[in-house]
Amino acid sequence: MAQQQTGSYVCPPCGRCDSIVYQQPGKCPHCGMRLIPQQTSKASRQEAGSICFYLYDGTEVLDFAGPLEVFSYAGFRIFTVGKTKAPVTVQGVLKVIPDYSIQDAPPADIFAIFGGDDGVAAGDPEVISWIKSRDAATKGYFSVCTGAFVLGRAGLLDNLTVTTFHNSIQSLQQAVPSAKVLANVRYVDNGRILTTAGISAGIDGALHLVAKLKGEAEAMRIAKHMEYDKYVPEQGMTVKH
Repeated sequence: MAQQQTGSYVCPPCGRCDSIVYQQPGKCPHCGMRLIPQQTSKASRQEAGSICFYLYDGTEVLDFAGPLEVFSYAGFRIFTVGKTKAPVTVQGVLKVIPDYSIQDAPPADIFAIFGGDDGVAAGDPEVISWIKSRDAATKGYFSVCTGAFVLGRAGLLDNLTVTTFHNSIQSLQQAVPSAKVLANVRYVDNGRILTTAGISAGIDGALHLVAKLKGEAEAMRIAKHMEYDKYVPEQGMTVKH
């Protein structure tokens, strides 16, 4: 009979119970995920990188909450930023206290922006200037829904193929004339910049990004754990350069 391994085990990154340490492998009694060695979990978080979630008054809840769930399970270090550290009211009902303001936010590998009352951010010169100032240290961008308008205002979508919320396709085309704005696509991956269509498409784009950075098996594991059966690998568009 094989001897059962002992040591330090945790569940994969989920943001809820992955800090609980167990002495034997098995399944987490809280979330049901299969336990992994603690050192593997730490290495996974370090390799995944960091993501800055910029939130503004009127941000759509599912636009950021869906991708947050995906990226959290994948082990990314996520932090939120508001223009100030005052609570941000999202969807008009939920208050979120940002971790940082634009005055003290640390750099991040990926900058993520979401839809809703996007003009609050896109029409704020101070916020747009701050986004531009971080560009040299930012490896990639991720937008959901009309968050693309914020990236467009920062000049990041010029001459790219992109997408946004289905009711805003023509408006984004007018806002960024040099871009090619596609309808009827879940996401468009330009390499450095990934734009998605509305709301639930953000989950697909986030899973695509996880697959790109950590492998398709990891994306499928997360989709299965979330019981998100809509995810189909490569259902969006990847622009070949």
